[in-house]
Amino acid sequence: MDRSAFLRLSAAAAASVTLACARSSRNAHGAASGSARAGRKVLLVFFSRAGENYFHGGRKLLKVGNTEVASGFVRDALSCDVFEIQPVEPYSDRYDPTVERNVREQNENARPGIIDLPASIAAYDTVVIGSPIWNVRVPRIMLTFAEHFDFSGKTIYPFTTHAMSGLGHAVEEYEAACRGATIGKALAIQCEEAEKSRPEVEAWLRSIELLA
Repeated sequence: MDRSAFLRLSAAAAASVTLACARSSRNAHGAASGSARAGRKVLLVFFSRAGENYFHGGRKLLKVGNTEVASGFVRDALSCDVFEIQPVEPYSDRYDPTVERNVREQNENARPGIIDLPASIAAYDTVVIGSPIWNVRVPRIMLTFAEHFDFSGKTIYPFTTHAMSGLGHAVEEYEAACRGATIGKALAIQCEEAEKSRPEVEAWLRSIELLA
C-alpha cells in the first residue's frame, strides 16, 4: 500500500500552528469525497502503529496502522489539516514488546514525548482525534497531546480502533485531559474492519455534522 506525505495548511492556520507531515493511504482508498462544512476549522490528530498487530486472535503485519487507515478516510472526507503524533521514542513494530511498554507506561502514568508538537491549535474550533485502544485506554502519548493545549471553546470528536474494547475509557480520559473542551459523539472501529470502514467513518462524520 503506497503512502504519500500530506499536509494542508491554510494561510491563517500557518501563522499560528506548524503541523508535522502525516501519511496518507489516499491512493489505495480513493479520492476525497467531500469537505468539512463551511465555517468549521477542523484539525485531525491521530496516532497509529504499523507492524505486528492483533488480528482475529492472532497476529498480522500491517504496512499501515489501523488508525492511520481510518484517519485517511477522515482526511479524504473533510480535506482538513492533519497532525500525526509521532513518539520521540518509537514503539516497537513487534506486538509483545509494545504491550509490555504500554503496561509500563500505564502503571507509571507516563507521558511519552511527541516530535514537533504544534506551537498552537488556536486556529481550530473542532478537533477530530484518533488512536488505538490499548488495554482499554488510549495510549499515554495521547494524553501528552491532550494535556498540552487549552481546548476552551473547542469540540473534540474521538475515534478509536480496537480489538475488542470499543471506545474503552477514551471519552472519560479526554474529558479529564482536554481543558475546556466539549467532547462530542465518538466512534469505535473494529481493527479487523479498518480497511473497510470508510462508509462507517463518513456516516459518523455526517452524524456530527462535519460532512454534508
